[in-house]
Amino acid sequence: MTSEPTAGQHERLLARLAAGERIEARDDMSPTYRENLVHLMTMQADSELAGSYGYVPWIMRAPTVEEKLVVAQIVKDETRHAKVMYDLLEELGVDVGARVKTHDRAFAERLSDADADIGTTRVSSDKRVNIFYYPIDTWADFVMFNFCMDRGAGHQLEDVRQSSYGPWRRAVEGIFKEEKMHIRHGELWVHRLAESPSRDEAERTFQKWYLRTMNIFGRPGTAKNRVYRQLGLKARDNDDVRRAFSEEVRGLVEPLGWKMPEWRPRWADLPEEAQIPG
Repeated sequence: MTSEPTAGQHERLLARLAAGERIEARDDMSPTYRENLVHLMTMQADSELAGSYGYVPWIMRAPTVEEKLVVAQIVKDETRHAKVMYDLLEELGVDVGARVKTHDRAFAERLSDADADIGTTRVSSDKRVNIFYYPIDTWADFVMFNFCMDRGAGHQLEDVRQSSYGPWRRAVEGIFKEEKMHIRHGELWVHRLAESPSRDEAERTFQKWYLRTMNIFGRPGTAKNRVYRQLGLKARDNDDVRRAFSEEVRGLVEPLGWKMPEWRPRWADLPEEAQIPG
């Protein structure tokens, strides 16, 4: 049972948030606020690191020397983003060294079946978004992952830019700018592939990664998401973010003559605790 002092602390924190104040230090947090903040930041940190590992092989496999340099820069950016997030978590008392040591091998693991569909399920004990379990087997995979997932992450970061936790909000501004550059790289290559002899394969690859990205945003209308919004850690429901992402992608690919695949959520197939948290 929550003690009266702790309950009172949380009520005072909610009042401060309602008045538009930002939280700047661990001492200003209630246990509930810290728990939810750490959960969301760990998801981002683990995803950033897992993402960088997935890109590493493409430094060697990129089609040109120029692209090898671009991929290397993206790997550097994603690793830096992970470092920024883990530094914030350390300030909140998380044993980051132990966490990364425990999960380091898992971050690099991918599904062996390129055509696997894990929907919204979580495969490992780390907190990465589950799109990072899928293998990136071709240059078209790399491009469409870059085009879809980096854009999806950008939509999620839009909420963090309004976060009630000041250090996270400020840190994400630099991350957001670099993600914008990654997104532009994906757009450039989507246009190149749409004009190439492999256009049809590129469209199929886009559709595959688009559907996988649609699963990253979480179940709509969850109690956890309502708590995040009450605490100022998210600004929108998961479905609102997903729709914004989908409509932006539609506006980019339909002028190319590509079809948007129909996404059907699989919420009814799984208990909420087995899915990507929202």
